[in-house]
Amino acid sequence: MFLALLCAVLVCAHAYEHKHSHHDAQQTHESVPVIADVPTFTINPDGPLTRSVSGQFRGSWMETRRGRRFQAYRGIRYAEPPIGALRFQPPKLKLEYQGEVDASEEGPACPLPVPPTYYVDEDCLTINVYTPINNATGPLPVIFFIHAGGFYSMTGRSDLAGPHYLLDRDIVLVTINYRIGSLGFMSTGDAFAPGNNGMKDQVAALRWVQRNIAAFGGDPNLVTITGCSAGSISVMLHMISPMTKGLFHRGIAMSASPVNKDVKPLTHQRHLAVRQAEILKCPSDNSSIILACLMTKPWRELGDSLTKFWEFGPGDPVGLWGPVLEPDFGQERYLTINPLDAIKEGKMHTVPFIISQTTDEFFWKAFPVLQNETLLKTMNEEWEKIGPISFMLPQENRAVAMKKLKEVYLKGKKLVNDKESEKALGRLYGDSIIGFGVHRLANLMCRHSKHPVWYYEFAYIGNNSHYEDPQGKPQGAAHHDDLLYVFTLSYRYPTIALSSPHAHVVDEMTAIWYNFARYGDPNPRGDTPELGNLTWPAMKPHMRSYLHRGNQLSIRQNMFEDRFKVWEELYPIHY
Repeated sequence: MFLALLCAVLVCAHAYEHKHSHHDAQQTHESVPVIADVPTFTINPDGPLTRSVSGQFRGSWMETRRGRRFQAYRGIRYAEPPIGALRFQPPKLKLEYQGEVDASEEGPACPLPVPPTYYVDEDCLTINVYTPINNATGPLPVIFFIHAGGFYSMTGRSDLAGPHYLLDRDIVLVTINYRIGSLGFMSTGDAFAPGNNGMKDQVAALRWVQRNIAAFGGDPNLVTITGCSAGSISVMLHMISPMTKGLFHRGIAMSASPVNKDVKPLTHQRHLAVRQAEILKCPSDNSSIILACLMTKPWRELGDSLTKFWEFGPGDPVGLWGPVLEPDFGQERYLTINPLDAIKEGKMHTVPFIISQTTDEFFWKAFPVLQNETLLKTMNEEWEKIGPISFMLPQENRAVAMKKLKEVYLKGKKLVNDKESEKALGRLYGDSIIGFGVHRLANLMCRHSKHPVWYYEFAYIGNNSHYEDPQGKPQGAAHHDDLLYVFTLSYRYPTIALSSPHAHVVDEMTAIWYNFARYGDPNPRGDTPELGNLTWPAMKPHMRSYLHRGNQLSIRQNMFEDRFKVWEELYPIHY
């Protein structure tokens, strides 16, 4: 199920506190972080004013880490509020605004489990635009970021996708919220809920950009869509959807893929609709009854129900909701073809593309299992039952797969709470949820895309990570860690100061994005000396080069291919 890796989506959303403890089995990356209120960075209350064909917007001033002043327009509704009769309906693009729109403050997150002080609302389809104040001789490239979160958590607010690094470059940055969980991805397999409304929200935001971004100094003909985890899956699917052709011109997909182990696409996720009905004490006899009852429930009850969907421990499976191959009931369909078939048959609108994964994707998932006697005992004794849930395996041949994976990753041994099991189980989680799917995507796209594909491994370990030990020390390059050097994530992490020994990574990562957004090629130009004499070749089927982003930038070959052989044997396809 290509949806499967939507799991990849997983976010860095953790219910844990600021420091994750090796010894707290209740910590879970999938729940939502305890997010602090975002700092405003306001400099001047008399904010800038922008007029577009749709209306006029009053923003605020912000400042980058290098002290560059820029304009911020936040919390702009790009679609009509998806409330009342519009709940569970496709978005309605907002074409016109009456009066001056106050875009000076942060909009709400879409419904998800968060502390009561955090700003959440069902009326959440908002867009943020950040643009430098300079004397650019022409329109600037646009970077459009789709947030992570497993299609069930996180947001595009500036505390999770802050502009303070990228706006030192001459680009316009756009971040968005889209509906998540049942509110965004309810799919019953019939006309009552065909699915993909969260993806259609993203499309509406891209259409809003085409209509309005020139007024903010952006070039509507030079849009780079980027995303991490669930956002990464979204980027690739936008190359396949008939709804998005012509809306973007480059893509960056970080740590997730819509093609993974299961080659059969999902056409619905009715089981999640039924489960949502049961959780909120609604009847589940048929789709009409489910939707009618859920329409009456407060949005907060829908958003807060996430943890009731997990099947094993705190956070398995990582993947729940996601895009589906949408049945035709006369609606505008987001996804009309199996992504694997679309790629292999060239039925996609490709663009220059960067694909990546981190060295230690999801390795920390091992700790809650190994450090909890009940979970450890259950996984050992019910390996063939629990493993497919945790590692998101297809239905077919699960017993064979679980036996082989135990031989390869665990050397046939039982799990115990020691370093050897930590490493083995963590690697199995990471490869199954993220690594193999990204490998498969890169190898497919370098063969079938009409445009070049670049591949990289993020291996850098700095002062902070999305997994830190009890002393607050990073233990690897974890899922989402590359985001730390492209965005400020003030809900949890300090800004990387210019004096920091890690500041060069921010400079190098933003230089790569800047070059790619301008030229469709990440290699250095004269105005990005941070990258030195880097020569990063595009990936080829016969020369599978990739960039290793470790303490230095270097070019290597055949990323993790020895490890992924077992997956290719278990789930073969013809590339």
